[in-house]
Amino acid sequence: MWEMAKQRDAYGEALVELGREKDDIVVVGADLCGSCRVKEFGSEFPERMFNVGIAEQNMTGVSAGLALSGKTVFSSTFAVFATGRAYDQVRQSIAYPELNVKIVSTHAGITVGGDGASHQMLEDIALMRVLPNMNVVAPADYHESRKATFAIAEKERPFYMRLGRSSVPIITEEDDPFDVGKATVLKEGEDVTLIGTGIMVSECLKAAEKLDKQHGVDAKVLNMSTIKPLDEDSIVKSARDTGGIVTAEEHVVSQGMGSGISQVLAESNYHVPMKRVGIPNVFGESGESDELMEKYGLTAEHIVESAHDVLERR
Repeated sequence: MWEMAKQRDAYGEALVELGREKDDIVVVGADLCGSCRVKEFGSEFPERMFNVGIAEQNMTGVSAGLALSGKTVFSSTFAVFATGRAYDQVRQSIAYPELNVKIVSTHAGITVGGDGASHQMLEDIALMRVLPNMNVVAPADYHESRKATFAIAEKERPFYMRLGRSSVPIITEEDDPFDVGKATVLKEGEDVTLIGTGIMVSECLKAAEKLDKQHGVDAKVLNMSTIKPLDEDSIVKSARDTGGIVTAEEHVVSQGMGSGISQVLAESNYHVPMKRVGIPNVFGESGESDELMEKYGLTAEHIVESAHDVLERR
């Protein structure tokens, strides 16, 4: 059984380390600094922490202004506020001028659980990946969240990084490389490729084990931690090597990672059977995280079923 840890804990710890290394790192929050794990940064570097209160649009504008003054800015709140409430400010003040702001959201997806549909942001990847100049990252676990924080700090352009609320399995190693724009192969296979992002990567690994032990299917598992820009070479190579693709994401199935991958395959003129695992185009509801993952089809079992569908159509 994998060890469990929160992605947002890794983010907060990485920010403090970055603050010690670089005096141009600043953080802006919107009254959720404890939940987003940026409070620790503020405790050590109070002169570089700006809590604007419950004012996410203002938070985004302040972040843009700090970036224009030469700072590397990390702007954090819950995903529903970072991308929904402040969308116009993100578009006009960060993406359009291509400023050095890292929008790092927490509490994304259906696993926000009991907070219900109003706080379960299921459309953020779609909103952010369509913006020109915006880069989108969704780490798979604790270690990747930490490494991704360091990686995006080194690149002087806008980023949206998506983190969850709950503890998730640690499936990568502390010293594994992390490169923005590059997918990583977690398991080689010949029969079908399972491509996951964020917390669904661990479900892909579970599904691959089930496919092997119960059905004799050799599945390749790809961790697509960068959703924009997508690693097109890895996508096409996997399609060629295995002849079928299943994607999995904790996001509405329309206009998320799976949609981006289907576009890559269509435009590369390399057509293989494909199935997208994600949330239907609906709002969520209040409930326990595990129950919601099951209800909305975000489990290893659903990935296994999708893999069989792909294999039958291959």
